[in-house]
Amino acid sequence: MKILKASERFHANLGWLDAHQSFSFDHHDDPDRSGFRDLRILNDDTVMPGSGFGTHPHRDVEIITYVLEGAIEHKDSMGNGRVIRPGEVQYMSAGTGVRHSEFNPSKDQKARMLQIWILPDTKGVAPHYAHRSLRYAPTGKLHLIASKSGRDGSISIHQDADLWLAKFEPGQAVGTSLAKARYGWVHVAEGEVVLNGVTLSGGDAAALSNPTELRLSANNRSQVLLFDMN
Repeated sequence: MKILKASERFHANLGWLDAHQSFSFDHHDDPDRSGFRDLRILNDDTVMPGSGFGTHPHRDVEIITYVLEGAIEHKDSMGNGRVIRPGEVQYMSAGTGVRHSEFNPSKDQKARMLQIWILPDTKGVAPHYAHRSLRYAPTGKLHLIASKSGRDGSISIHQDADLWLAKFEPGQAVGTSLAKARYGWVHVAEGEVVLNGVTLSGGDAAALSNPTELRLSANNRSQVLLFDMN
């Protein structure tokens, strides 16, 4: 298990955007931090009121957005438009090409979201959009957000990767394991948890490899993402 502390992330403050980046991104070019397996980007973005990402293109990337605070308004060239709120997940497979914008529609409240990019196993697919709400998902359990097969009501993505969400109240715990030849990335979105005896706070992450038993327990109200990858 290798730990990435929140303070070790790349940081960019553009005034309208305060971004903490787990991996090399934009003008932060570090070949030793260019992702983990097929997880390419994990940005913790705080967008100021009335600001956002203007319309821009993407191609051949699986984009997942999880809102933690405030709201983000999405519009894309496929004709989709939606306001994403805390506890909601948005998925966009850019495929052959798509243009989209992400905007904080509030006049006085910041918006905070996790922006996730996963490299697809197939290029040139038709662009696709999906949405799922986990706002009222029970605490103390792992919930499957996305998977290759779309099993158990999860969003189907173009990669052999499972993305799980665990929401905790203080004292709650969950256990799981990685199968042989699988890799895991645990990201603490907020709160404080103990992973296999190691305390992780908001923004901290852990990289895991090979068959690994995982136990997560919460010291306070927390949210954790678990990526299970080939």
